[in-house]
Amino acid sequence: MIEIKNLHPLEIKVLRAFLPEEHLTASLLEEKLAFKEGHANQVFSWLKLKELVEEKSRTTDTFYELTELGKQYVKNGTPLMRVFRLVKEQGALSLPQIASTLGLDNKDVGTAFGQLSKDGCIMMDTDKHIIYVKELSDKKHECIETLLKRASQKPDNILSEKELTSEEREAIKTVSKKRGALDSPFKILERDSVVFSLTEQANEVRQQLEKENITGEETGQLTAEMLKTGSWKTMTFRPYNIDLPPARIIPGRYNSYNSFLEGVKDKLANLGFQEIEGDIVQTDFWNSDALFMPQFHAARNIHDVYYIKNPTKAKSIEEPYLTNVINAHENGGNTGSRGWNYTFDVEFTKQLLLRSQGTACSVRKLSTSEIPGKYFTISRCFRYDKVDATHLSDFYQLDGIIVSKEVNLRTLLGILKMFAVEIAGATEVKYVGAYFPFTEPSLEVHVKHPVLGWFELGGAGIFRPEVTKAQGVDVPVLAWGIGIDRMALMALGANDLRELFSYDIEKVRLRK
Repeated sequence: MIEIKNLHPLEIKVLRAFLPEEHLTASLLEEKLAFKEGHANQVFSWLKLKELVEEKSRTTDTFYELTELGKQYVKNGTPLMRVFRLVKEQGALSLPQIASTLGLDNKDVGTAFGQLSKDGCIMMDTDKHIIYVKELSDKKHECIETLLKRASQKPDNILSEKELTSEEREAIKTVSKKRGALDSPFKILERDSVVFSLTEQANEVRQQLEKENITGEETGQLTAEMLKTGSWKTMTFRPYNIDLPPARIIPGRYNSYNSFLEGVKDKLANLGFQEIEGDIVQTDFWNSDALFMPQFHAARNIHDVYYIKNPTKAKSIEEPYLTNVINAHENGGNTGSRGWNYTFDVEFTKQLLLRSQGTACSVRKLSTSEIPGKYFTISRCFRYDKVDATHLSDFYQLDGIIVSKEVNLRTLLGILKMFAVEIAGATEVKYVGAYFPFTEPSLEVHVKHPVLGWFELGGAGIFRPEVTKAQGVDVPVLAWGIGIDRMALMALGANDLRELFSYDIEKVRLRK
């Protein structure tokens, strides 16, 4: 049974004002009870949870709201119609001249030209000038300008789909987006219209409210003015439920994993490292070839990296690094190596992909590095991998290099121990011999997690001459690629990498 003393005044007013057979909507509550739209929707939500109303029907209506870009189009016209009218009036203009005259971006002019030339309204002559051919056969573009003007004349700049003809609906859909509508003149809005009715239980509650003469007009607080005037004597007050739990106070805080990453950056900066950055999209050249990874290496397989669909390749690779790397691969170049003894594929190296390792940023820094110099990057990387407690298909990697005549393997082991013990907080650490095409010697650092057991923290080594000399560096270079997500597992006391990126706000809030 519903405790009527726990009902909100808005709920009481609805229960007292309507009968079970009546159809209730937000607009009806606004009209009859003077509710605001937000109050109407809220009271339906409360009553539904208490099973005092039930949903009878639901319809979704579509609306088109004018965006800031749309308001610019209302004032100046759409790029397509502006281009068409200019060419019709003046003719024989180049695309740059059209862009300059109208104050439009080259991209917008190019798009308008493509659509208009497809319609046969304009064309490019042999001198690459745009000339007028005929009137627009597709009336959609003029219809769009009309719709823009109509929307601007509405108080809320919104057009309902119901008020549009079938032709107008087809036209407006081509210039509307539901999400990311900054580059569209209209934004699509969908609003649900729900019809409710009171349940039989609500009828019983209404009778109880009438019996106890509770109207919903009762006041919830005693003010100084009421005491001063004595008006409280004639007022009815709502009862207080002292058993209700107090409001939960949640202080703001930073995301724990983000704070961990910032802490690592601060520590490395204090040790004299400079932070470097790189693009998420890299060429095969910087992601693999510059690292002396042969083009026939198994890790180059499509199942290990994500290639870009459009565009598929870069236009060129910087020189002299391309030539130096080709020589290193084919015959060793000036590195003292015999290379891999195969014919290097220049088109293959231009392929674009999502970087699979932050080492792509490290090797790209070599040619401009100071000697001595220390650099690091925390990079988002992408690999085709099965997701589990210690593997993700996209992850953060901490990469770094130290360029100096004075460094050696002992220096590298000290750096790795700092990462494992001082930053990750591991108590058991071991080093395991490894093979990487770009370092010699190569090793992996492993740590023991209290729940997950031993796992690899990352790989490291000293860059081979085939890597460094191709970039114009002739001193030892220490390099490492550490899974900083895995370091955070240890440091934050987590047991699964997925916890670091959880959508569960409670888990994020409780993480230390």
